[in-house]
Amino acid sequence: MDRIEGRNAVLEAFRSGVTVDKLFVQEHLTDGPVRTILREAKKQDTIVSFVTSKRLDEMSPGGRHQGVIAQVSSFEYSTVEAILASAEQKGEPPFLVLLDGIEDPHNLGAIIRTACQAGVHGVITTKHRAAGLTSTVVRASAGAVYHVPVAKVTNLRRTIDELKPKGIWFACADMDGTLMYDADLKGALGIVIGSEGEGVSRLVKEACDYTVRIPMSGKIDSLNASVAAGVLMYESVRQKGTLR
Repeated sequence: MDRIEGRNAVLEAFRSGVTVDKLFVQEHLTDGPVRTILREAKKQDTIVSFVTSKRLDEMSPGGRHQGVIAQVSSFEYSTVEAILASAEQKGEPPFLVLLDGIEDPHNLGAIIRTACQAGVHGVITTKHRAAGLTSTVVRASAGAVYHVPVAKVTNLRRTIDELKPKGIWFACADMDGTLMYDADLKGALGIVIGSEGEGVSRLVKEACDYTVRIPMSGKIDSLNASVAAGVLMYESVRQKGTLR
């Protein structure tokens, strides 16, 4: 189930610890039950979107939403700590992919699929303005979400700052960066990929150790986010010589 609708059902989902990626609330609703749901959403730092009753009707074929619909994760998230522990258990330097606002679930699924094949220990994404682990992502990943842990964080820059003392270097995908063949993508590494439209945000880019670019000769100036992520992952694999 990707959506839970109805006031009691949504409230119980929050209180039982279900991961709610986004809450849709009918605009102008201010009664007690709705305020209670909004308080629970704030505690979990859930994205809230106020929409029209017509929009909720479209999302709910049965029309039983009572003014609230919760979009929930189809799959359990991991933690950054668990991802690092997995790398340590394998005796390997951490290999991470960090996503700064990937909104297209097909892109997210494709990135997770490639990460699985490239030996990435985990994917870290953001809570805000980002796709969650819905059934669409599970399908697009071809089941890779069952093998690659995905962690969701509130502040990607803060996460990078917290991981640097652990010896992890961060390479940000950027059109003005160092050619990827000339960049050092070996060792403990986090590859940072930006959103489909905006790229990596300024603050996150500033937190990275260096920027890298993918060589291109076409008449457009960028690649699809999932393709760019795949290219950089496999350049890292090539430099490390870890897959044969």
